[in-house]
Amino acid sequence: MQESGLTQTLSFGLTIREGSPDDLREGCLEARRIRNEVNRLDKQGWDWDDLQKPVETRGKHVKNTTQQIIQKAIDEIQTYQDNKEDGWGRPHSYLGGLYPIRMNYGEGYNLTVDDSGDVRFRISSKPYNHVKGVLRGSADHLNTLKNALQCDSWRVGTAEVVYKHEEWRLHVSVTHKEHTVSDPEAAETVVGVDVNEDCIALAALTREGDVEDSIVIEYPDIKRIRHEYFTKRKRMQSAGQTGFETVVRTEEQDFVHDQLHKVSRDVTRWVSKFDNPVIVFEDLKDMRDSIEYGTRMNRRLHSLPFNSIQEMVTYKAAWRGIPSDKVNPEYTSQRCPRTDCLHTERANRRKKRFKCRECGFQDHADRKAAVCIVQKWFAKRNEYENVAPLDTLPRIWTVRRELSGGCGAADSHGLFHSSGVIEADSTRPETGVREELKTLAPSSG
Repeated sequence: MQESGLTQTLSFGLTIREGSPDDLREGCLEARRIRNEVNRLDKQGWDWDDLQKPVETRGKHVKNTTQQIIQKAIDEIQTYQDNKEDGWGRPHSYLGGLYPIRMNYGEGYNLTVDDSGDVRFRISSKPYNHVKGVLRGSADHLNTLKNALQCDSWRVGTAEVVYKHEEWRLHVSVTHKEHTVSDPEAAETVVGVDVNEDCIALAALTREGDVEDSIVIEYPDIKRIRHEYFTKRKRMQSAGQTGFETVVRTEEQDFVHDQLHKVSRDVTRWVSKFDNPVIVFEDLKDMRDSIEYGTRMNRRLHSLPFNSIQEMVTYKAAWRGIPSDKVNPEYTSQRCPRTDCLHTERANRRKKRFKCRECGFQDHADRKAAVCIVQKWFAKRNEYENVAPLDTLPRIWTVRRELSGGCGAADSHGLFHSSGVIEADSTRPETGVREELKTLAPSSG
């Protein structure tokens, strides 16, 4: 086992019993002013270390709260600097919205558990000006927070006050300081994950190279909604409606973030049914440099949340003790997985169908890519000689995650399942496959 501190963000509604919501609103407006001031000084060429003192001096928040807001604003600018070559825009000025108040535990805010088991909060929107009340939220989040408040192995970190969906909320970060995650080298099942524009494909192989199961989780609404919002933004920009463009961008980000969280939960739940698994992704750190398919396709692919879904799955899996790893993604979508072929050509793949132009091997293109990812993981560990050829492959199970969740219809690959995944105790009939599938095993390169 390997130890690592894992941080989780918990979301709660605020039931205010002392003080006024207006105090929180004034605090968010002051946070907005601080954030915009940092952004203005940065545009004027100020060094980040030099601008902190004058902004902090004029701040009306508790001192360490002002420092946290300044650091959040600088982090936004740093993200822009790191990604501006990929088309990211400079952080815009907040003109009509509320900016979150970021606070340190025990200073800007405090939490206690009372005799009735409720978690009470105290937020210092200004020095000596407190807003008090009770947190409300899911039982899981409340229990996790109580553990963090009462156990030495947990730490309560920063929190943010936000106004969202017409209510005041508190987002609290908690860290389990000694959480254990399994060693990837001791894994009994290796799950390859291929993330795509409209779906995520998973293939689970034993350490001997047999495919235990595979699944394709589709999320077409993300692609559709993102295209709709892109069209809205372009039209509003053409009409000079820049204020509305901020609202549209926020709505899009909220939708995509919510959908990715749901998909990552489905992925983690499906992986958890295997014995001692490890999740293997493609290493996408240089992906943008290698993509060149024309202006329109580049825009779509460069802005896809590939890295976000990997981070979410890694994070959720780690809380279940499941480790993750990465491999070089080169040619995983183009190469034939048969060890006696390994023919690599872009023409092998056509949309969702893979057909090797050399040996005629056929499979679902995304499932095949997930298998190739596992092959690369084996090859990286020099386990190629220990992997036996496959005699059978399971049926490809496809589930569709829609806006309201999964549906109960059937598709050409099998059944849709309302939960989006197959539960751990479910059984699957294995099906025979064509003769050419029998030599599917990891490649040596």
